[in-house]
Amino acid sequence: MDRMTDGLETKAGAGSDIAALFAEFSTAFEEFKRTNDQRLGEIEKRGTADGLLEGKLDRLNAVLDGQKAALDRAKAERARPAIEGKGQIAESEYKEAFSAYVKRGEEKTLQIGVPADGGYVVPAEVETEITRLMTHISPIRAIAGLRQVSGAVYKRPITVTGPQTGWVGETAARPTTSSQVLAELSYPTTELYAMPAATTAFLDDAAVDVGQWIADEVNAAFAAQETTAFVNGDGVNKPSGFLNGTKVAETSWAWGSLGYLATGTSAALPASHASDILIDLVYALKAGYRQNANWVMNRRTQGALRKLKDIDGNYLWQPAASADGRASFMGFPLVEAEDMPNIAANSFSIAFGDFKRGYLIVDRQGVSVLRDPFSSKPYVLFYTTKRVGGGIADYDAIKLLKFGAS
Repeated sequence: MDRMTDGLETKAGAGSDIAALFAEFSTAFEEFKRTNDQRLGEIEKRGTADGLLEGKLDRLNAVLDGQKAALDRAKAERARPAIEGKGQIAESEYKEAFSAYVKRGEEKTLQIGVPADGGYVVPAEVETEITRLMTHISPIRAIAGLRQVSGAVYKRPITVTGPQTGWVGETAARPTTSSQVLAELSYPTTELYAMPAATTAFLDDAAVDVGQWIADEVNAAFAAQETTAFVNGDGVNKPSGFLNGTKVAETSWAWGSLGYLATGTSAALPASHASDILIDLVYALKAGYRQNANWVMNRRTQGALRKLKDIDGNYLWQPAASADGRASFMGFPLVEAEDMPNIAANSFSIAFGDFKRGYLIVDRQGVSVLRDPFSSKPYVLFYTTKRVGGGIADYDAIKLLKFGAS
């Protein structure tokens, strides 16, 4: 069934056609701009806007969010390669053994790369697929720094301040200067798990793409859990999210804390010149970080920023230039992360920074699958685990916007 919203049509069957979805999204945004221009014109003339216009704008925002989600799903689906399709011949003995193990629990002696706690390590093809699909679905993973390690903890020394220097005359004394100051950042990897189930009849079906099935089942569960942790995780049996770090006003910033600017208004942008504080946030970031910076916020916050214009009447939020691109705000890419908080009193709803340098995700090599045909008959359970850690890597690379008075 087709859905109509104020003359805009979203086709239910368009999910596989990225070009059509992108065209629909572009059309919806043009209608959004026309409606918002009309709303702003009424506010300028009468001080308020017609409630019908406000309602239409909210519906258009919802349409844009829905079409963006459908476009993201279609892009992830298109990027998904076949791992073990019907009629394909396995290219390695290990992959054949893994497939047999998943279906029947056989060939347990071929345990290549088994972690210390046992289980059956997923073939490289499937492990890569899980990680790549998570990159498409987990927005923070797509922009953060990534490291793959073989141990339980990754430690990283970092220079907090460089060595002291100074100018001297030709014959002046050269006193000893202070050395650089180092700090150590530690990223423990913790266990992320999923336990999909399948019937024996399903596994025995010759048409079943076993590797793809595991990737699909585990992918969504892992992506949702890790994205929440990368944003808000408390570091207890999970990664430490960047919003979990100590936050201080930018004027008092020091290493070990994330700096923020306040809007000056509780739960809202400033009533006049709302974009000024966002410009200030951009320039709170040093130039070396700014060139690779991204905005991070959830869709509700993004919906509020879509209405903002510069002094020349140009919209600060712009849709992606192509189906594979990202929307931008003030010329910087915008990443939609639903785990970012909604705009509320004293909320930190917008982050801006170079996340490649500012946040580090640590993956321990290997994804393990333990087959359990006994605990939940007639289902076969697949206890699938992956060890992942994360935390702030550079406290100067990410800035926050606080929706509060100070």
